[in-house]
Amino acid sequence: MHPNPTFRESASEENLAFARERGFGMLAVNGAEVPMISHVPFLLSEDGRHIDLHLVRSNPISRTSKDTTPATIAISGPDSYVSPDWYGVEDQVPTWNYVAVHLTGTLKPLPDSELLPLLERLSHAFEERLDPKPIWHHSKMDAAVLSRMIRMIRPFRMEISDVQGTWKLGQNNSDTVRLTAADHVAAFGIGSDNRLLAAMMQTPTGKKPQ
Repeated sequence: MHPNPTFRESASEENLAFARERGFGMLAVNGAEVPMISHVPFLLSEDGRHIDLHLVRSNPISRTSKDTTPATIAISGPDSYVSPDWYGVEDQVPTWNYVAVHLTGTLKPLPDSELLPLLERLSHAFEERLDPKPIWHHSKMDAAVLSRMIRMIRPFRMEISDVQGTWKLGQNNSDTVRLTAADHVAAFGIGSDNRLLAAMMQTPTGKKPQ
């Protein structure tokens, strides 16, 4: 991750809270020739010690994960290009502000008997955020169709051994410069969730506003 300690002052609890709320990331493991990567929804445990997820059986990571496998899940947040002209001071360079959290540990397959309970917990975690809340449940599906579909996927758990986060939000600049840049990010930013990123830049700690 970014080597500047200014952007990595967040506590593990803050990084884990961000990852838990996001619930979607890029799973990466070492391959024979190149890294193997898969984009996955996940469920982070309340104690922050493990992540539960599922993979299609034909996924290269799923096919090669017979036992424990070193792995990292990278979770991305809002990001935007920042023009030097947006700071309102001279001698600045272009940069990109962003939030990202990396969770590293060991990935292992779970017994197939744990797949359906995992899917129930995972879907419920997202369904309960909806408004209105339909709260989908597998009982709404035809049993034969459900059985056929879940045979195609495998449950996994990643035990977490390391938590790292980068919150690059202009906190290496003065408040005036940072806030000026944040206003421009909100209005003209190039990236994703620019208004959210701008709001995070505007808070004194650079964290997500409540």
